[in-house]
Amino acid sequence: MNKQTFLIALTVSLGGFLFGFDAGIISGVMEYAGPFFSLNEVQTGWATSCPTFVAMFAMLVAGKLSDMVGRKPILIVVAFLYLVSAVWSAYASSYETLCIARMIGGAAFGAALILAPTYIAEIAGAKNRGKLVSIQQLNIVLGFFVAFLSNYFFNLWYIEGSDFLTDENVWRWMLGVEALPAVLYFLALFCVPRSPRWLFAQNRPDDGRAVLTRLHGEEVGVTESLSIEESVNDESEREKASFFELFKPSLRFILIVGLLIGVLQQATGINAIYFYATSIFKQTGIGTTSAFTQGVLLSFTSVVFTILAIFTIDRIGRRPLMLCGIGGIAVSLLLCAYGFHQAKYQLSPEQAVSITGVEQEKVEELAGLSFKSDVEFKNKMKALLGKDLYAKNEGAVLEEAIEMNANIVLVGVLGFIACFAFSLGPVMWVMLSEMYPNRIRGLAIGSIGLVNSFTAWVVTQIFPWELSNLGNSTSFLIFGLIAAVGTILLYRILPETKGKSLEELENELIKN
Repeated sequence: MNKQTFLIALTVSLGGFLFGFDAGIISGVMEYAGPFFSLNEVQTGWATSCPTFVAMFAMLVAGKLSDMVGRKPILIVVAFLYLVSAVWSAYASSYETLCIARMIGGAAFGAALILAPTYIAEIAGAKNRGKLVSIQQLNIVLGFFVAFLSNYFFNLWYIEGSDFLTDENVWRWMLGVEALPAVLYFLALFCVPRSPRWLFAQNRPDDGRAVLTRLHGEEVGVTESLSIEESVNDESEREKASFFELFKPSLRFILIVGLLIGVLQQATGINAIYFYATSIFKQTGIGTTSAFTQGVLLSFTSVVFTILAIFTIDRIGRRPLMLCGIGGIAVSLLLCAYGFHQAKYQLSPEQAVSITGVEQEKVEELAGLSFKSDVEFKNKMKALLGKDLYAKNEGAVLEEAIEMNANIVLVGVLGFIACFAFSLGPVMWVMLSEMYPNRIRGLAIGSIGLVNSFTAWVVTQIFPWELSNLGNSTSFLIFGLIAAVGTILLYRILPETKGKSLEELENELIKN
C-alpha cells in the first residue's frame, strides 16, 4: 500500500473520527444533560437523534454537490461545521439550542460519511481499495473509543469531587473537547489533492493524470488514467444523471442490494447501542461508574475488530465477512434479549434504606415487592420518586434492585459490536463505493445514505421510548429478528466485489 495514499485516506476519513466521537460522547452526556434539562423520553430521543435526522438530508445534497464542485471543498466546509457544532453545544443554554448545535454537527457528519468513502475509492487502486475505504470505519470506531474514554475520565473526575466539574458543566466539557480534532481535520484537508476521477469528469485530464501518477507511480498511473478516461468518455455521450435514473431496470439489482445493506446497517440497532451504551449497561444493575467503564470496553472491541476487517477485507472478500458478521449480530442480539428476559426486580428493606439521594419513606414502599418486568418496576419507581429524581438515581436504584446475570448482556453487546465492526460497519461503505458507475456514484451513495440515515434516526429516536414502554428484552428481540431476516436475504443476493476495478464492476453488475 502506497504510504502517501494511506495518509490521504487517513486524513479524509478523520470526518469519520468526528462522527464516532460525537456519537460516543452523547452516550455519557445525556446521563447529565437529560436530568439537567428535565427531558422526557421523546426529548431525550430527539436530542440524541437530531444530528442523524439532519444527516440524511446532508447525505443526499452532499453527493450531488460534490459531483458539481468536487469532494475536497465540501469536506473543508464539513470540518468547519464540526468545529461550530462542538463549541456551540458546549455553551448551549437550553434544550433547544443544544439541539440546534447538534443538528449543525449532523449536517457535517452526514456529508462526511458520504464523501470520504467516495473520495478514497476514487484515489485507491483495486488491490487496496477495500483496506483504504475501511479506514473510514476505523476512524469512526476510534472516535467512539476516544469519546467513551473521555466520558469515563470526566465522570471519574466529577465523582471524585473535581474542583472544576459540577452537575451544570460536566456534560459541557464532554461536548467541548470535540473542537480539538475538528480544528485538526479542518487544517489537514488543505493538504489533500482533488479526486482524480472528478478531475477527469470535469475535462481536466492532465490534472487527474498528475494526481494518479503522484499517488501510484508512472506505470499504474497511466493504466488507471486510461481506464478512467475511457469510462468518462462513455459517460459524456449520455445525459447527466438524474435521481430517476437510479430506478432504471439496468440498475435495479445494485439499487436493491445497496438499499438492503443500507437499511440493515442501522435497523439492527448499532446507533441505539452506541448512543445509549451507558444507559443499556446501567440497566443490568452494575451502577453508573461501571457502565461508563464497560462503554470503554465496548468501543475498544469495535476498534480491534475493525482493524481485523481492514486486514481481511481484500483477502477474504466482502461477501463472507458480511454474511458471517450479520449472522453473528443476530445471535448476539437474541442473547441480550434472553439475558434481560431473566431479570427480576426486588428491593429488600435493607436495600431500600441503602439508596441515597431519594426519600427513604417512598423507596421503602417497594420493599418486599417483586417485579419480572423492568417496565413495571421503573414505572412504579417513577410514580413514587418522580421522573426527574428517578432519572438522576436510576443507576443506584437498579444496582440494588435487579437480579440478573449482567455478563450475558455484556457478552451479547460485545459480540454484536465485534460482528458489526468487521461486516456491516466497513463493508457497507466499501461496497457502496464500488457497485455504482462513476457517473451516478455520488447520487447513488447519497440516496442510499439518505435511507440509511433515516433508519438510524428512527431507531435512535424511538429507542428510549422502547426501553420505557416495551422493556429491555423486547427491544433487543426486535433487533435480533431483523438481523436474522437480513442474514437470509443477503445470503440470497449479495455479490462479491473484491479485487476488481470500478470499471470492471460496472460491466459486471450493470445490466445492459
